[in-house]
Amino acid sequence: MRPALLPGLASVAVMVLIWAVAAQVTDRPQTLPGPWQVATRMAALAASGELWFNAGMTLMRVGLSFVLAMAAGMALGLAMGRSRAADNWLNPALIIGLNVPALVVIVLSYIWIGLNETAAIFAVALNKIPVVTVMIRESTRALRPDLDEMARAFRMTPMARLRHVVLPQLAPQIAAAARTGISLIWKIVLVVEFLGRSNGVGFKIHLLFSSFDVAGVLAWALAFVGVMLAIDLFVLRPWERRANRWRRDAA
Repeated sequence: MRPALLPGLASVAVMVLIWAVAAQVTDRPQTLPGPWQVATRMAALAASGELWFNAGMTLMRVGLSFVLAMAAGMALGLAMGRSRAADNWLNPALIIGLNVPALVVIVLSYIWIGLNETAAIFAVALNKIPVVTVMIRESTRALRPDLDEMARAFRMTPMARLRHVVLPQLAPQIAAAARTGISLIWKIVLVVEFLGRSNGVGFKIHLLFSSFDVAGVLAWALAFVGVMLAIDLFVLRPWERRANRWRRDAA
């Protein structure tokens, strides 16, 4: 086990301990079931296969929405950061996108497109695109001008300049946008499933909410939190470290 994992595991253990104590002292176990009850429920869901199917559907929606939001947000952010005219034209729409509530976007997407996967993924991506755009735009404005001058002096093509000059400088910000973005996206996906899908973690939470099954709600929620923690720990965090390596080397 890597030493860097120990503090994180210790903090999780402390949170579970606090949860267990709170469950013991409360006089309403139906409202706050203990960790052992939730773990038993999760094990039953995993054994039945229900957990894997619904978590897989949610993860599919998260992945597609994430790719769409990152691609569109990076393109818009680069355009607005490199071109004052593009920024002037697109900034009002960006401000609107940042301030329209996610619930409104989800409801309108279902009304206009229909209760289908296209509407679900579109609604989630549309909620995340403005955030990625702002992060990439501000990072693009801070790019080193001397490197741009060097690229022009060597008559690099726009694609070569993007690949060898712009994107390497933006890599840390792109990694940060990915880490913050996926944490936001999966929460919105649950709302999308809660309102209009027939499978997924959000849909199962919807059913359990109607019967006030707190243990079931916690089992589904914590199971998917575990999936997202694993993605962050083993995929996004190593990527962010590699993206920031050039700064350490330069220092």
